[in-house]
Amino acid sequence: MKIVYLNPIGGFGGAESLLLDLIASVREARPGWGLALIVPETGVLSERAEALAVEVHVLPLPKTVARLGEAGTLGGLTKLTLLWRMFRAVPAILFYQWQLNRTLSPLQPDIIHSNGLKMHLLSVWSRRKHTKIIWHIHDFLSTRPIMAHLLRRVASRCFAAVAVSDHVRRDLNAVCPALPVRTVRNAVDLDEFHPDGPSADLDLLSGLPPSKNVVRIGLVATMARWKGQRLFLEAFSKVRSDIPTRAYLIGDAIYQSNQSQWCLQDLRALARELCLESKVGFTGFVARPAEAYRALDVVVHASTEAEPFGLVIAEAMSCGKAVIASSLGGPKEFVQDGISGLLVQAGNADNLARTIEQLVEDAGYRSRLGLEARAAALRLFDRRRLAVEMIPVYESVQAGEKMARAVPPLHAGRTRRAE
Repeated sequence: MKIVYLNPIGGFGGAESLLLDLIASVREARPGWGLALIVPETGVLSERAEALAVEVHVLPLPKTVARLGEAGTLGGLTKLTLLWRMFRAVPAILFYQWQLNRTLSPLQPDIIHSNGLKMHLLSVWSRRKHTKIIWHIHDFLSTRPIMAHLLRRVASRCFAAVAVSDHVRRDLNAVCPALPVRTVRNAVDLDEFHPDGPSADLDLLSGLPPSKNVVRIGLVATMARWKGQRLFLEAFSKVRSDIPTRAYLIGDAIYQSNQSQWCLQDLRALARELCLESKVGFTGFVARPAEAYRALDVVVHASTEAEPFGLVIAEAMSCGKAVIASSLGGPKEFVQDGISGLLVQAGNADNLARTIEQLVEDAGYRSRLGLEARAAALRLFDRRRLAVEMIPVYESVQAGEKMARAVPPLHAGRTRRAE
């Protein structure tokens, strides 16, 4: 079988991490399959894919197309502006589609597996006669009405979809009710994301003076505004000043649609406004996030909107860390509140500050949460599961069979103690 994966960026976020884990899992289980990846630029994603013996093709995405993005648009005027930008980008879209067809033609894929909203559209527009399309859905389409409308119109040309959580699957069912969708939850490399191993020097990466005997609290995320960086800073400013703590914002901007993400200058200005300059570090992108998790005592997930899955939470749990997560969306499917992590009300800075204080002051509780988190990760997040669940999808899609919707339930209850 020949599978071509399409990804809209060359940077490295949660969707790209999942894509690499999926490719690695499929490569291990089916070494004879032909796997190829098309990305708009070289970078961490292409380098790591090539290390997995994947055939990588770099096809630059025109800037007018790459900068299109519905996330973060507010109000009718902004939506009209976005529609106008989409209209102006039509020539560039058509040119890219022609280039994509030229790249796909000699590859002769049995399946095109698209891994981003832009690529979902381009995949069906570039579909060849005997090629089946699978969409990998990482987002709530109902929050993006323009993209939801476009995908609904072309969904009949997509053979099947996989969703990263039951929350996302139900949302996609509402937008594209005729499209067969199955839940295939994210996973991680448990050998990479492990409690033991090297730790990053977060103070050095942040340009802060070395600090000892402090509890380190971190938010690991791309700079998408809904990931809650502002909320995290506001909550940290409410933590009692007599408690020895230091906070870190770990991550950087990876998209070109600037209206949907923070720039570091704005967040640094907010830290100054909140008098947190000496207590907050900005590391930028960390190539090996497991090393960042191991350097932290508490990992905070502060998304202000429903999280499709929450890969950062799964990675931090795999590293045996105490996790605080927003209670909207996917995290509720695998975090058992008070046992493998703590769930807080999304968007509530006071609630988040109190929960941070609770963990900062109780090292024993942090340790117990971390042990249970690792135990849950061993059962839930092993990336070999991706091949077990995705290979039947690929084989049924290639055979033209209707994909079964059923998926084994995910139990987030107490598990055996971690290794």
